Amino acid sequence: METDSQKHGMFWDVVEGRVPPPPAAVLLGWELLGIDLEQGTIEVAFTAGDQFTNPMGVIQGGFLAAMLDDTLGPALVATLPPNQFAPTLDLHVQFLRPARPGRLVGRGRIVQRGREVCFLAGELIDSEGVPVAVATATVRIQTVRR
Repeated sequence: METDSQKHGMFWDVVEGRVPPPPAAVLLGWELLGIDLEQGTIEVAFTAGDQFTNPMGVIQGGFLAAMLDDTLGPALVATLPPNQFAPTLDLHVQFLRPARPGRLVGRGRIVQRGREVCFLAGELIDSEGVPVAVATATVRIQTVRR
C-alpha cells in the first residue's frame, strides 16, 4: 500500500502538479495511467503526433526509444526518496513493427533492483493492443545535490 512518504520526490511532484512536467514528457504527451509501487510496475500513455513521423509516415524510432525511456525510468523513480534519481546508463530497444501516429501505451517494470544499479524492462503497445517496440534498461540510483 502506498504511503504519504512514497508520494514525494521528483516523480510525484510532477504527477501531483507541484512542479511542471519536464519538457520532453510534454512533447511526448506523457500521461500516467497506473502504477503499482509494490510490484514495481507502471503504465503510461503517449500521444504520438504527425510531427514524430519519418518520410514513410510512421513514428521515427528515436521517439519510440524516448517513450520507452520515459516508461521504464519512472517505474523505478516513483519508488525513490526525494533526494534520489536514476539516470539511464544503457537503453536497448527492439523495434517490432511500424508505429502509427496516435496513442501508444507504455508498460514498464523493475526487473531487478540493487543498491545502486537496477535493471528495467518494458514495451510500447499500439491502439490495437499490439506491441510495436520493447526495451531493457540499466539505470544507476544517484543522490541529487541541489
